[in-house]
Amino acid sequence: MAKIALITGATSGIGEACAHLFAREHYNLVLTGRREDRLEKLAKKLNTKYNVEVAVSAFDVRDREQTIVNLEALPAKWKKVTVLVNNAGLSQGLDPIQNGSLDDWDTMIDTNIKGLLYVSKVVANWMIASGHGHIVNIGSIAGKEVYANGNVYCATKHAVDALNKGMRIDLLPHGIKVTGIHPGAVETEFSEVRFKGDKDRAKKVYEGFDPLVADDIAETIWFAVSRPAHVNINDMIVMPTAQANAGTIFRK
Repeated sequence: MAKIALITGATSGIGEACAHLFAREHYNLVLTGRREDRLEKLAKKLNTKYNVEVAVSAFDVRDREQTIVNLEALPAKWKKVTVLVNNAGLSQGLDPIQNGSLDDWDTMIDTNIKGLLYVSKVVANWMIASGHGHIVNIGSIAGKEVYANGNVYCATKHAVDALNKGMRIDLLPHGIKVTGIHPGAVETEFSEVRFKGDKDRAKKVYEGFDPLVADDIAETIWFAVSRPAHVNINDMIVMPTAQANAGTIFRK
């Protein structure tokens, strides 16, 4: 029976790159995201290119009831998830704490922390029933270091870092691996979302250096997932060569 990977936030960026990579490695896929049209288009492409089965489920991880109902509605065969990639996440705004938007804060906290928890609770129980599994949580260098005006986003990714450690302890008796992947600057739709569609401002984030791309992170995730059963990659920070830490990038 083919292995199954469930990937959240699969409609673009790192999530979409992971979908291609796991399909290439002959995993069947459960893909989730908010944009159903993109999910359907991606599923058709993966099925044609890699001859894998793909199930899609469109929902917003911020919505607890929607998340649980949609996941539990999957047919039993799709609940034999081998790998969960908790990729859904975002940043909103780049303001000092005193000027921050309360709506932006809620969006980041509800997506990056609570959404990850809602999905993980459901899927972890499926993995416990199966007796094995691997959960990969996508964090950020912002979960290791705080940078100017990153305040709440950094706090949410620090929470992900803590959850990696807590989940690893709690799921240890069940044979479930937990890995944290923490990228530096990756050129995806991330900055466009942060700046609410301002493409010019988003483009400036990546000017003057070679940032990571989504495929770089997907390959890193695959390295962690493809280790032998007795090996777990607990934590990995992945940076562009031009980036020394969260706030220091050498631009030509």
